[in-house]
Amino acid sequence: MSRIGNQPIEIPSGVSISIEHPKVTVKGPKGELSRAFHDDMSVVESDGMISVSRPSDEAEHKAFHGLTRSLLSNMVIGVSEGFQKDLELVGIGYRVQQKGKGITLNVMLSHSVNIDPPEGVTIEVSDDNKIKVSGIDKQAVGQIAAEIRRVRPPNVYTGKGIRYAGEQVRIKPGKSASSA
Repeated sequence: MSRIGNQPIEIPSGVSISIEHPKVTVKGPKGELSRAFHDDMSVVESDGMISVSRPSDEAEHKAFHGLTRSLLSNMVIGVSEGFQKDLELVGIGYRVQQKGKGITLNVMLSHSVNIDPPEGVTIEVSDDNKIKVSGIDKQAVGQIAAEIRRVRPPNVYTGKGIRYAGEQVRIKPGKSASSA
């Protein structure tokens, strides 16, 4: 029994869904998302709720059951509310600048790094050290945020780098701490 797959998805007002098996399209105030799901999964809309069911209790069907429900839920949330990831630069001389739709990172490398967002994702800069990545596709927002963080991940000895807002970085003791 799939705990996630069996939960129905509530459709908020202003969101419409069209199901053409195996493709599902979700339209809302923020945009439109469509995705094709596994052929064996059946998606049904009734009374303002979406439910996903599987044909058998095979391991593959159980796995796709929960996955399909989670992806559909993320699509509904994305077109109605959207997703957002906040990043911050920590370190002296680390800064970010808005360049059109993209950003330019100066993080103590020999060169500056330009990052351009894909279609449907927006990157905004506030101050010189805060980045906000937002969009309707959860996967795309998370991917761009991870690519930005990968330019200069937090250093475990100094704590400097690009981190998610609120991320706790455990600082390791240096060489001198172990000899004392």
